[in-house]
Amino acid sequence: MSIVTLNDRAVRSVSTFGSVSAGSMVFIKKLTASSSSDLSFVNGSSDVVLDSTYKEYVFTFKNIHAGTDGAELTVGFRDGSTDYDATKTTTVFEAYHNEAGNDSGLAYQTAEDIAQGTGFQNISKNLGTDNDQNAGGYLHLFNPSSTTFVKHFISRLNNYQHNEYSLDYYVAGYCNVTTAIDAVQFKMSSGNIDSGDICLYGIL
Repeated sequence: MSIVTLNDRAVRSVSTFGSVSAGSMVFIKKLTASSSSDLSFVNGSSDVVLDSTYKEYVFTFKNIHAGTDGAELTVGFRDGSTDYDATKTTTVFEAYHNEAGNDSGLAYQTAEDIAQGTGFQNISKNLGTDNDQNAGGYLHLFNPSSTTFVKHFISRLNNYQHNEYSLDYYVAGYCNVTTAIDAVQFKMSSGNIDSGDICLYGIL
């Protein structure tokens, strides 16, 4: 009989190891920007599902290109009204490194987070308008249909900035509301979203 070692300890009579199953991503909707003022995902509109069907939703960002140099991609959440002004509290970190290799850092950005505010939250920083400058990443939204708990979200985008920096921008927070979040909107802090795709998935 062969002996299998695990963490330097012998394991006898091993027949199988259990498997771990991960949740499957179900594609829901893709929105493509073309000098767009915003891209909005509204539950029940244009085949968008953003309700109790899934407990977790993921938005992916591909080749997000700004129409205005130095603009930020932002996000707002709607909680049943007509405005994307759900109250939220967030924390923001960034790590950066420039192409010249002479500047890098990791910092908590107190000027870019929100404390019980209703404004849009930056999820990228200083995007460039050169043809090859863009942002890519994801945003997770957890249990948006809950009428009991706050709605947590986490985003991470890597930006090729207008000043030739790679910047990893991380935001975590929650919408401090007990009404359901039924729509999510993305727009630039100034100008339009020149181009790029945002896809919505549900997690089983």
